[in-house]
Amino acid sequence: MYRAARASTAGMPRQFWWLWTSTLVNRLGAFVSTFLVLYLTAEEGHSASYAGLVVSLYGLGGVAGSIGGGILADRIGRRPTLLITQALSAVAVGVLGFVQHPAAIAAVAAVVGAATTGSRPAVQAMMADIVPPEDRVRAYSLNYWAINLGFAVSATAAGFVAEYSFLIGFLGEAVMTLACAVIIFVKLPESRPEHPAGTGPDSGPEPQVGMGTVLRDGRFMSLVTLSFLLALIFTQGYIGLPLAMGDSGLSPSSFGMVMALNGLLIVILQIPLTHVITHRDPRLLLVVASLLAGYGYGLTAFAGSIAFYALTVAVWTLGEILSAPTQAGLVVRLSPLHGRGRYQGVHSLTWSVATLVAPLMAGQMIDRFGADWLWALCAVLGTAAAAGFWLLLRRLGEETKPGAPDGREAQGVVKGAEAKSAA
Repeated sequence: MYRAARASTAGMPRQFWWLWTSTLVNRLGAFVSTFLVLYLTAEEGHSASYAGLVVSLYGLGGVAGSIGGGILADRIGRRPTLLITQALSAVAVGVLGFVQHPAAIAAVAAVVGAATTGSRPAVQAMMADIVPPEDRVRAYSLNYWAINLGFAVSATAAGFVAEYSFLIGFLGEAVMTLACAVIIFVKLPESRPEHPAGTGPDSGPEPQVGMGTVLRDGRFMSLVTLSFLLALIFTQGYIGLPLAMGDSGLSPSSFGMVMALNGLLIVILQIPLTHVITHRDPRLLLVVASLLAGYGYGLTAFAGSIAFYALTVAVWTLGEILSAPTQAGLVVRLSPLHGRGRYQGVHSLTWSVATLVAPLMAGQMIDRFGADWLWALCAVLGTAAAAGFWLLLRRLGEETKPGAPDGREAQGVVKGAEAKSAA
């Protein structure tokens, strides 16, 4: 593990580590995304359907944030986008802890979703800017490790905080989000490329990249669709799982401990597995990840104790470990240099739309048919995603192999626009 850790962390740029630190600080304060459902049902006494509606509005805000954050990251830069979204997020999270009216809660939750999600495209684009192509899978894996290190700590602490005061949890997240913004302001310069790609003597300027370019990119949008299926599954950890554990008579602290296992396993396994992931076929990794996710959640239908719930979390967590950095690397490979923000924004839509759709799906299925049908659907979605990744990546061929040069930077093309010859 020591050798794997050294191999996974060596040679990364200093700016990457400051960006990594800001991610860690931000996730150490995570509270709303994990405990919003329990706050609405256990603390405020609302129904599962209302909780699903509010979380869906959180996801709707995330849809706007994903698109807006991606466009801003390309237009005004990564750093200003991060500062704006982090500041707005801190204010909105703090307000959410005080509002009481159902309509006000729903509206503020939508703002929190937009601000929180709006920073993701800028983070991913900045990481691609400052890390060499051959190290990007490692970089995204390490960043995902930081997310889950912070989550493992915050989920455990926040579970006990929630039993004492949900308001403290909201205010704690607001403070940590502001701390993240301070790190970005002090330590991270702008990283957006200054000059168009492909301006050498043997090539013309890179075609302009707009949202239409992204949406017409067939193979990228196929990846987005499959990522959405996985996101629908993984979001049940924050929506269907707390409802199912509540129906089993388990407390918020029990849910916090079980979900902390998700972060803990990633903290323990992500870095040792990073070297393995970097040198494996992404097709195989994503197929296995999809099956682990689908059938890991499917096992939840048989759970009734903390130990069994922990087992199901362990299974689908392995799918997360394989999926997250592999997908992130593919997104960069399929996106043009000066369109990274928009491409990352559209890919972030998978989680935003899933956060919009999954709560309605989970709330309605649990209320009408019972949780077992929800977990069966997760198994079906995982199987469908596995088949889709296998077919898609078989067509992509050599461009998706680890260590290959960035497809868009090497070829000098933007899919959906006119292709130009590479030097």
